Amino acid sequence: MIRHIVMWKFRPGTEEQQEQFLTGLRGLYGVIPQIREQEVMVNVVPGNYSAALIALFDSLEDLETYKKDPRHVKVSALCKAIREDRVAVDCEV
Repeated sequence: MIRHIVMWKFRPGTEEQQEQFLTGLRGLYGVIPQIREQEVMVNVVPGNYSAALIALFDSLEDLETYKKDPRHVKVSALCKAIREDRVAVDCEV
């Protein structure tokens, strides 16, 4: 199993787009079959990263399939337009 952890720091003034991105990201669970589990969280402490994703996949191949899925690519494109920074780690569990 692979745990995929991503955090984003969004640009100020993009709150509406942030909500659209996070809603779109949440909507991928149950639609893209490779996602086994998923949590999307918004940070409540100012000054840190804005939001995080923790998702579980059966394999690195499933993670790559998810990343290339057109539905994920569309949601990801919005994120790229509003983020200042992104960090990620993929761990075997």
